[in-house]
Amino acid sequence: MAPGALGGRSILADPRRSDAKELLNSKIKRRESFRPFAPSILKEYVPEYFEVTDVVPFMEKVFPIRQEKRAEIPAVTHADGTGGLQSVDSLVSPRYYHLIETFRRKTGVPILLNTSFNENEPIVNSPEEALECFLRTSMDMLVLENCVITR
Repeated sequence: MAPGALGGRSILADPRRSDAKELLNSKIKRRESFRPFAPSILKEYVPEYFEVTDVVPFMEKVFPIRQEKRAEIPAVTHADGTGGLQSVDSLVSPRYYHLIETFRRKTGVPILLNTSFNENEPIVNSPEEALECFLRTSMDMLVLENCVITR
């Protein structure tokens, strides 16, 4: 793993969906099926989902996901049972934290699948590039600050 999309310039998906990887690869990413997608998790829930507890704000470490949680979050559980952890702190990333917390309140899962906002080019670097990527792929929705664009 390498530092990647950390909640900004990200493509997000429901980690509970067993078909999320296939959807992302067919609609947007167009990459090899074996390449994993990472979980962004609220910092205080890391011990509940991961066998190793660590603060990992930059998605640069991979840890085993607890056996009993793997089926709950198949979209971010790699074939070997690990996940490329990004722990999200409310003081560091308040908007992203709030988004994941809202998802947790609705679903019971304090995690979002997070991958860099790009197709097969470098990560988007401007609103124009984000819109171009949205228009050329089958992405469902684009959020730019407080603007929401849907198909």
